[in-house]
Amino acid sequence: MEQTLTRRQFDFLSTLATAGEALTQRKIEEITGMSLGTVNKLTKEMTSLGYVSGGCITEEGKKALEPYRAKRAIFIAAGFGTRLVPITLNTPKPLVRVKGKRIIDGLIDACLGVGIDEIYVVRGYLAEQFDQLLYKYPMIKFLENPSFNESNNISSALCARYLMCNAYVFEADLLIKNPSIIKKYNYTSSYLGIPMERSNDWCFTVSADNVIKEMKVGGLNCYQEVGISYWDEACGKKLSGHLLEAYEMPGGKELYWDEVPLKIFSGEYRVEVRECRTEDITEIDTFRELKAIDKTYDI
Repeated sequence: MEQTLTRRQFDFLSTLATAGEALTQRKIEEITGMSLGTVNKLTKEMTSLGYVSGGCITEEGKKALEPYRAKRAIFIAAGFGTRLVPITLNTPKPLVRVKGKRIIDGLIDACLGVGIDEIYVVRGYLAEQFDQLLYKYPMIKFLENPSFNESNNISSALCARYLMCNAYVFEADLLIKNPSIIKKYNYTSSYLGIPMERSNDWCFTVSADNVIKEMKVGGLNCYQEVGISYWDEACGKKLSGHLLEAYEMPGGKELYWDEVPLKIFSGEYRVEVRECRTEDITEIDTFRELKAIDKTYDI
């Protein structure tokens, strides 16, 4: 299906679609930040198209949103997790428990919460341990990465390269605290980022219209990269070829997978930053950080 909605039409319809109840125009104004006049105009417009009735989205409206629905989730989970030693000597990092819950469970639950139940986990290190997820999440499908110990995570993305359309891609070791950052509907390809005055980590600089201009390590007045991205159908199709092309380049095995669309072939992608907060999600990089969050490890 082709994307035919304007950005405002999308924001209006997706707000109604995820509300679960009829919304007044003032409530839509409050949620979207649009002016009441704009909301009134969109209400008339969407009603005339048969997409809205009585403050609720119709079945036709849901069909109009279908090209923007997140259809699958891919978890990059093959790595060793060196900086979390000694815990990762016997347990893959995504399966490490924080306050009794596996790290990856929060991410999977967030996906299921918005209706994404086509879930793939790319595994490598201690791969058989991921089978335990099937007791709670029988819908998971595993993708095996035999090259995880001789390349960077581009090899994991390569295993899933035909699944990138209308898909979330997750680093599987992120501790999510606000599941609402995972959206059922996404207007365009995007990367989650935390606004920072200064970052020493991977970060983005963006244009006035919120499109990623540069991906780099360290920066001022930038967005610190969070390892959660969404890829629409057009970008997903391009990724399938570009991932292989980059992997086969000299030094390609050393790339992080997201350098492919954001650095190597950046001119062919339009990827926005979707802002989130440090309170929403945490990457546990080191054993010291794990102990600070979960005191049971501090022995």
